[in-house]
Amino acid sequence: MNNNQTSKKRKVLIVDDEKDICTLLTLSLTRMGVLADTAGSVSEANEILATNKYDFCLTDMRLPDGEGLQIVQNIAANYHELPVAVLTAHANMNNAIAALKAGAFDYLTKPISNQQLEDLLNVAFSLNDIQNKLPKAEIVNQISGSTRNNILDTLIGESESISQLKSLIEKLGRSNVPVYINGESGSGKELVARAIHKLSGRAIKPFIAVNCGAIPESLCESEFFGYRKGSFTGAESDRNGLFQAANGGSLFLDEIADLPPSMQVKLLRAIQEKTIRRVGDTTEIPVDVRIISATHRNLQELINNGDFRQDLYFRLNVLEVYVPPLRERVEDIHSIALHIVKRISPKITITDEAFSKLTKYDYPGNVRELENILERAVAISDGKTVNDKDLWFNPSNNQTDSSIDITGEITNSIRNTAISNNKPLKLDELLDKVKSNIIEKAYTNLNYNLEDTANQLGMPKNQLEDYLKKYNLVN
Repeated sequence: MNNNQTSKKRKVLIVDDEKDICTLLTLSLTRMGVLADTAGSVSEANEILATNKYDFCLTDMRLPDGEGLQIVQNIAANYHELPVAVLTAHANMNNAIAALKAGAFDYLTKPISNQQLEDLLNVAFSLNDIQNKLPKAEIVNQISGSTRNNILDTLIGESESISQLKSLIEKLGRSNVPVYINGESGSGKELVARAIHKLSGRAIKPFIAVNCGAIPESLCESEFFGYRKGSFTGAESDRNGLFQAANGGSLFLDEIADLPPSMQVKLLRAIQEKTIRRVGDTTEIPVDVRIISATHRNLQELINNGDFRQDLYFRLNVLEVYVPPLRERVEDIHSIALHIVKRISPKITITDEAFSKLTKYDYPGNVRELENILERAVAISDGKTVNDKDLWFNPSNNQTDSSIDITGEITNSIRNTAISNNKPLKLDELLDKVKSNIIEKAYTNLNYNLEDTANQLGMPKNQLEDYLKKYNLVN
């Protein structure tokens, strides 16, 4: 047991009406160097809490005069820095979720092993240390002295949706259960996962992120669980997997929907048993990992189609977080854009016209797309100011001021050509004139950027170069 570097012993309150369980838990805690008090009812627990200070509370769900949920609610209202976990003999997911939403740190099913208890206490005590800002060098080094506020400040914006998201992240940081993050690509799901980890009792331990869709199916098991030397061709030495790398911390499984069915079964077992077996090994290895998963796909639809296991979904989706797309928080675009440009080049400013243009786009790629747009704009700017002419948007996603209305341009070109010529042009000459006008306008609007113009007009870059030379639009 990691008692941290404090002079006083940790103290735990156990609430259970079964005396045998209280005795066993007390003995286990004593061996770990932890003091324990016990209570047999809701009323007795509330009386003890009013006159004593504890580092952790473990309560049964069903008690003679009420439910453990009432103790969780009392602690959330009056002793909010005290982590409380619910212990139950009945693995009812609805009860567990109700307790977690009320503020419970975790829930466990009886019987609980000594290893589970020790892992639980280590995380809970670490959470206390971070919240109480104890002078612990280990914590300061790992999170660089970060406060709760500047961890949440990585999520830029003051809109109602982002404020609600920050509030939810704070609550999730105080829990120890799996979290499922739902949001579109580029919306910031990994940023949310990192914030949850940094605000949790696991902050001093590793945060390991993995894109499930980037691992070949044949390598999934060895990547997640590791392997023993000689277990397959090329296994020249023992190697730990992602679960062991994240032990004590958080494992972020991005794009969980892309996990092959065979690996879904193995992941479910690892989460349920809290043990893994390396490829080629016969020994189970205990692991203490908080799973945070995410995807931009509709998991319920995949379950209905038989592409994702429902039992795994229930294990992953204990608490859900929705990350809103950028188009649902347009008011945050200004502050996000300023942050991005300042990071790229601190001396560059953005004009009001550019800001106005930025707010009119839908951003199918969300914050990641906004970042790409601004990086390109800074690169082609004068080095001092990003203006509206420096911004280029993907015309296949959205129509903007910088894109070309091809139908309108053809009409205008034909009209202007007819007016400027006394004699009618042949069809080939007319089409050349129209094509020249469209290419010239696109090339000018996009600040003579060859690649951007080719993308907007939907032609290869070398073909555009040939046209520019043909129509004398380049020197």
